[in-house]
Amino acid sequence: MYNGKAVVLVVEDSKIIRMGAVDLVVAASFEAVEALDADEAIRILETRSDIDLVFTDVQMPGTMDGIKLSHYIRDRWPPVKLIVASGTAILEESSLPEGSRFFAKPYSDHAIADAMARMLSNT
Repeated sequence: MYNGKAVVLVVEDSKIIRMGAVDLVVAASFEAVEALDADEAIRILETRSDIDLVFTDVQMPGTMDGIKLSHYIRDRWPPVKLIVASGTAILEESSLPEGSRFFAKPYSDHAIADAMARMLSNT
């Protein structure tokens, strides 16, 4: 049942960082769903039609990293908004799907929450 809150899928293999990101999402008044890697994120997206935004790390174990995941999501689920973060890679937003946002870690929780709010304001 739709509760009026946008749903954000957090994809992060580090439990501590994932917990912090989930807290950030909840504090920003969105609903959070968690995935450990791209494979789990895809399984969630295949079973849930209510995911509005994916907030993913770049470096993760599994079959694809966050960059490949973001392109896969854009191709398969075009309306889903994308935020990509990395502590090791500094990416040009032009290497990400159109409309995506990139943040270097450590990121400002306020900057992420503000970007989410702006990106989701028209969903």
